[in-house]
Amino acid sequence: MPVTGFLIRNVQWPLMERLKENRTRHYLRDLQNAQGFSQEQLLDRQRQKLGRLLQHAVHKVPAFASFASEWDTSRIPPERFLQRIPILSKTHFRLHADDYVTKGVNSAQLIGNRTGGSTGEPTRFYLDRIAVEHYEAARWLGLSWHGIQIGDPSVMIWGSPLELNQQQAKRYRWKERWLKNRLLLSAYELDERRLQTHLTLIQRFRPAYLYGYASALHILAEMMLNRGWTIGIPLKGVVSTAESLHEHQRKAIAEAFQAPIINEYGARDGGIIAYQCPAGRMHAFSENCFLEVVDPITHLPLYPGESGVLLVTDLHNTVMPRLRYQLGDVVALSPELCSCGISYPLLNTIVGREDDMFISQNGQYVHGHYFNHIVRNLESFRTFQLIQHEPQSLSLKLVKEPSRFHTADEDRLLAGIRMALGEVSVQVAYVDQIPPTGSGKFRYAIRECPLKSVQPLE
Repeated sequence: MPVTGFLIRNVQWPLMERLKENRTRHYLRDLQNAQGFSQEQLLDRQRQKLGRLLQHAVHKVPAFASFASEWDTSRIPPERFLQRIPILSKTHFRLHADDYVTKGVNSAQLIGNRTGGSTGEPTRFYLDRIAVEHYEAARWLGLSWHGIQIGDPSVMIWGSPLELNQQQAKRYRWKERWLKNRLLLSAYELDERRLQTHLTLIQRFRPAYLYGYASALHILAEMMLNRGWTIGIPLKGVVSTAESLHEHQRKAIAEAFQAPIINEYGARDGGIIAYQCPAGRMHAFSENCFLEVVDPITHLPLYPGESGVLLVTDLHNTVMPRLRYQLGDVVALSPELCSCGISYPLLNTIVGREDDMFISQNGQYVHGHYFNHIVRNLESFRTFQLIQHEPQSLSLKLVKEPSRFHTADEDRLLAGIRMALGEVSVQVAYVDQIPPTGSGKFRYAIRECPLKSVQPLE
């Protein structure tokens, strides 16, 4: 809504900056200025930030203390010194997380977070406001390339936090609506019989853009195309995030919503890494992170254009630095310059996580992230994989967390699955590990049956 957006931009954000010292817009201006720099200038700025981070990490973070004397006497560039530090896997980080917290850090500065576990195991970690605000600045810069500004209304096809009670959920939605100008449509409850309701809500809200999981946006688009319906309002764009956006999905979403498709690439534990520009290329925010692509077997650096394992070093998280952190994605960097005029370096290809949509007994589509939300809040399980063979038949693989395992958690998980999918048969098996896919990603939600298996009611 125009009034709400105006108040957010001109009242709420200035107040946040004055009262809470929020610096997101300050970082946004820095990013905007840097996007016009030469490649050499960007590399020099990135090198300086990496040098400061290494200086901090080797002297104040126990996990990197053994490199302090070598760093103090080294004369090689920071990016070359970084290669001497072992790759940080999620498993190693999860087992030794305390070693990565900066010594003497004020606990009040720590912002706790946790990954969804799409690459195998949920991972707890800490950020501070500086890192979070840099992430937000990067997102707003990427959106600004498409004419979207802070406070513009958006509809999110997203997951509602399941752990909130009714009062907390109400407060959460109120904040989303009035403080962020966002309307949430649950990706867990997409239902063709409610399509008219979904579209009516979107039309009444009149968003400037949509934002959501690639698979959820695709499902909504397919439902619209099957009925020959359109959204009926102009959009500045549809932002796809959180999983791989395949070409067939992009085409369907673009046709259904008659709007540009904007790909956002990031991770909970990696921040906003890259955004798609109007020319269709993915620009990496080199001001915020240092990216490496290495061979998955030898861990040797690969040339631009070659696909390999992505390592991310967040240049602004000093409360819990993770140097050469392996996200689990396979990407390729590009040596090219973009025709759009933005100087930030390019990613050629991205293989992100691939959530699947499930189908319930009553014909409702349920985003696979729903089950991840349940498991995320159960301490008994290290990881899981749920496979829907047929609408009524599923397999569930579970890896125990031995020191925290309680049999009651299995009952809670099965109850959550049946609440979403109906009275289905679930074959449970406990396993030692669940191997990743060829891309290195862990598929925790797999649907083997077609979505057409259950005919929606008219």
